[in-house]
Amino acid sequence: MNGAESYLAGAEQALAKVREGLSLIKKAASLIAKSIMAGQGIFSFGASHSFIMTEELVYRSGGLMLVNPIQPYGMNLAVRPMTLTSQLERLPDFGRVLLGHSPARKGDVLLLTSTSGRNAIVIDMALAAVEKGIHVVALTSSDYSGKVTSRHPSGKKLSDLAEIVLDNGAPYGDAVGEIDGFPQRVGPVSTVGGCACMNAVIAETVQLLVKAGYEPPVFMSANQDGGDEFNARKLKENTSRIFYMN
Repeated sequence: MNGAESYLAGAEQALAKVREGLSLIKKAASLIAKSIMAGQGIFSFGASHSFIMTEELVYRSGGLMLVNPIQPYGMNLAVRPMTLTSQLERLPDFGRVLLGHSPARKGDVLLLTSTSGRNAIVIDMALAAVEKGIHVVALTSSDYSGKVTSRHPSGKKLSDLAEIVLDNGAPYGDAVGEIDGFPQRVGPVSTVGGCACMNAVIAETVQLLVKAGYEPPVFMSANQDGGDEFNARKLKENTSRIFYMN
């Protein structure tokens, strides 16, 4: 197989690996559900393309309203030049600064995404979160992370610091598509696997909350009749734990 077929096959393999981690997905969902019922906050962060996982969870139809983004200032694709993102995610202590300026506190849950798990920003944020008593759930690639060295002075990677480690199924290098006569692979799968994994966590979290008799605030599509009114009401009801509306 080559081209589109090889990419789709690689994406299917990534999703199959995500499914293999179902027990960990359920473990993460249990942690999040218990934290929500205890009145705690839920936060999400990733640098550069890893922030796509956070964007997938926040202010999204079918998404849990209680997931708050920690904004990756200078590290999303709106920054110019885009290559700056690669430099900023390697800056020592920047992750600590970002977490320190967020409302995250002891007992909250932090979802941290990094496919390689090697750069300073997520490692510093994870270290700071652990020190504050914040639960860390990591989304990474076990294959990718296992084949690279840490860029942090501690020598640690994200997977070393998380309470629960989820696998997005991406291979080393991320890209999977093969083309005859072209040595480089094309088409990354970390987003496909990562989004599937994160949405599975949220779906399981909502199920656990409903079973416990807790009504979870979930976004209705704004393009459905009554969607705007429903969302406005639910956002208002949960304003004490939603920080992205200000």
